[in-house]
Amino acid sequence: MDGHARPETIIESYIIDCILLSGIHSRASLGDAPGGAEATLQRIPDDVLDRLEREHEQGITSAEILDIFAEHGIKFSEATLRKYVQLGLLPRSVRVGRKGKHQGSQGLYPASVVRQIQRIKEMMAQDYTIEEIQREFLFVRGDIEELERTISKVFDALRDAAKDRKSETSGRAIQSDLVAAESLAKELVAKLSMIEERLMAQARLSRRVAAGGS
Repeated sequence: MDGHARPETIIESYIIDCILLSGIHSRASLGDAPGGAEATLQRIPDDVLDRLEREHEQGITSAEILDIFAEHGIKFSEATLRKYVQLGLLPRSVRVGRKGKHQGSQGLYPASVVRQIQRIKEMMAQDYTIEEIQREFLFVRGDIEELERTISKVFDALRDAAKDRKSETSGRAIQSDLVAAESLAKELVAKLSMIEERLMAQARLSRRVAAGGS
């Protein structure tokens, strides 16, 4: 490739998807464009991701995920989403009943998967392999997020069960214990996330050092 040629963003994204869909677990190089392909990858702004996660706390459908990327001019397909899930890079969807009678159910992903998908694309643009992404970040991150969702469901159920006992002495004690336990649970998740971030930062540094010495 000409050292002065810069591939179009949509072509770069297409190459990433094709590599995943072919099942190749090798380095996903996006070419020899100056400054690296990472510099040209389109991104969904962090404030948009933050708002998305606030507005879709209950989850997001695969169609909504694809629409979000399409709105920002980023190529991403249903087939690639399934491939990411199969590779363990994203959590599986959970079937949730629709409101109203005879509405059936739909599969919902945590809204944070949009952020994760973007990180996968960025890491592949930095020449990470699928195995490195699984090992160094996204697999553990998915587990932490699943733990956070499970803890949230547990406390929601406990609070509902304790509502009718607020006026009782034992009920007030339970409420107090719930508040304390929830604080500890949030602290645990925050510490796990901090450890994961530090490990990821070390992995990035090690890659830079290795690349500089090669």
